[in-house]
Amino acid sequence: MRISSKRLTRTAALGAAVVVAGALAGPAIASADNDPGSTRHVLLLSVDGLHQSDLSWYVSHHPGSALAALSRKGVDFTNARTPFPSDSFPGMVGQATGGNPATTGVYYDDTFNHALLPPGTTSCPPGAPTGTEVAYLETLDLNPLSIDAGQGLAGLPNSILSMTGQPQTLIDPTKLPVDPTTCKPVYPHQYLKVNTIFEVARTHGLRTAWSDKHPAYEILNGPSGTGVQDLFTPEINSQANGVPGDWTSDNLKTQQYDGYKTQAIRNEIDGYDHSRTTKVGVPAIFGMNFQTVSTAQKLPTSDGLTGGYLADGVTPGPLLSKALDFVDTQVGSFLGELRTQHLTDNTTIILSAKHGQSPTQPAALTRIPDSPLLNGLNAAWTAAHPGAPNLVALSTDDDGMLLWLTNRSQAAADFAKTYLLAQSGVGNDINGNPKPYTTSGLSTIYAGSAAANFIGVPPGNPRVPDLIGIAQHGVVYTGGKAKIAEHGGNDPQDRNVPILLSGAGILGLPANPAPVETTQIAPTILRLLGLNPGELQAVQREHTPPLPTALIPPIPTIPPIPTIPPIPVIPPITGP
Repeated sequence: MRISSKRLTRTAALGAAVVVAGALAGPAIASADNDPGSTRHVLLLSVDGLHQSDLSWYVSHHPGSALAALSRKGVDFTNARTPFPSDSFPGMVGQATGGNPATTGVYYDDTFNHALLPPGTTSCPPGAPTGTEVAYLETLDLNPLSIDAGQGLAGLPNSILSMTGQPQTLIDPTKLPVDPTTCKPVYPHQYLKVNTIFEVARTHGLRTAWSDKHPAYEILNGPSGTGVQDLFTPEINSQANGVPGDWTSDNLKTQQYDGYKTQAIRNEIDGYDHSRTTKVGVPAIFGMNFQTVSTAQKLPTSDGLTGGYLADGVTPGPLLSKALDFVDTQVGSFLGELRTQHLTDNTTIILSAKHGQSPTQPAALTRIPDSPLLNGLNAAWTAAHPGAPNLVALSTDDDGMLLWLTNRSQAAADFAKTYLLAQSGVGNDINGNPKPYTTSGLSTIYAGSAAANFIGVPPGNPRVPDLIGIAQHGVVYTGGKAKIAEHGGNDPQDRNVPILLSGAGILGLPANPAPVETTQIAPTILRLLGLNPGELQAVQREHTPPLPTALIPPIPTIPPIPTIPPIPVIPPITGP
């Protein structure tokens, strides 16, 4: 059994995202620059952990802020929702593809696949037993302890902007799962089943760039492997200078880490690559994710300040307030740089999210160690089935429970469900005091075929979890007391995130309460760039529409497609 206990950074996973997009020339969108030859750009920023309630609070309490200025000039979709599971990987992939995990095949950054072979496999005879963990984490890095992931730069961390823009070269192939058909390692971009906005942009001759927290985010390159021309991925879970832990263990260190990426963005706005060594022109799509808000939500204390929210669960505490100020300052610096480079008149901004985080109310927190629950499940299974291996092949538990089982029968899944619903115990609260729980901290369990149906894939799909546990509000699975919030589950606080459209081509309109999804960001970006959202394979399959606004006319519904022909340049992925 392998239990995945995610680090503080992995709160990000539909954290928050800001998209700055070049306004369309022509009738599709009102624009201050209607020259058909005008340059168009997209800046996508992810503020991991940001809730819609955080944006609303900050704008109302900081009317002179950069975020407030964007809000006044834009349209705020206040009822936006991320994919489930609410992890950074499916959250970011959803924004880049327009698809949910049933379509993309991406459920989490640490999962199990019953159709692949373990890392390091070099012999793949027909009929070899399959099934292995697929961990697209910092563990893939040549050196997970170094912020350059093992590139070997001198003068780190201040030299980190010299890190390669091709992080696939920093992934150790011996740590990757192996495809039994080809007997070759499966890189993250090969695991993704559909193409990305970056690939679509490339097919139209547009430049692309992105920055994220692990080299494993080369998944955004898409199946072609060439979607992002300049991909800057300093390793956030590496050893930070001056503190015992990584860059997420201290909020000021997280700000320092985020600062390297914000400098990369300013370099790109100025027309350089992320390192500012080569003049390449401003990318059509580029951006980064912030981790500062996420760690401020999760850390009990940092830098002498209390993390999380006040008792009302809405008002940010002192650490989170500083983190929001930091992000606002950086967003303001991007807007200033855009003005300096005369890009404001053809730049639109979209603020959205990979995921949120829960609980926001301190009193709601119940920390539950998951190891005793899973060890007990395995013991009960082997007692009832002498000679059988442990039932749990992999567990990923944050504020939800995803189990992949060694026995994929419905009877085995039902056994696990019955066992977990019968477990009660004692966890601990925000202050570390004992706090009882029932039914393993779960409100609902989908087992076997019900789990596949919940996701929307056929039973027996090699990637889908065999058991999906929906946690009770406030439950966080952890064996320690180092975090006070998490994500990854189905809690509304995990999934209700902002989507704000603002800037050139967008009129200031009242908040829009229409239900929308963050997957709609992908077709919206292509629409803003004057490209056809139907070039995205996930849009074809899920009929994902662009975000509805008065200035972006709705695209006719894409009719069902019985079979999806391959899109030129990007062949379909046929692997497991």
